[in-house]
Amino acid sequence: QVQVVESGGGLVQAGGSLRLSCAASGSIFGIYPMGWYRQAPGKEREMVATITGGGRTNYADSMKDRFTISRDSGKNTVYLQMNTLKPEDTAAYYCTLLMSNLSYWGRGTQVTVSS
Repeated sequence: QVQVVESGGGLVQAGGSLRLSCAASGSIFGIYPMGWYRQAPGKEREMVATITGGGRTNYADSMKDRFTISRDSGKNTVYLQMNTLKPEDTAAYYCTLLMSNLSYWGRGTQVTVSS
């Protein structure tokens, strides 16, 4: 079994910052790509950022100037630093690990940005 657990969400004012954390554990043998996705009420889930096992990153265009994904070297632990948050960033943020063509998802952490 694989467990993916997110933390760090909360309520923040517009212009503020938050740092999300995600740790994957269980039957994982190696270092795998991971990523952050988000889903706002009434909208489809969208990619925020991904990072390979080697640290190569990819971002959604609308977030690449404000968000930074990183990971602990040699671990399946990733972070999402979010700066200059906007009300439209309000969403549930989900972490995922991609292993053997399967995606393992966490339950999500809520980020709410007040105006």
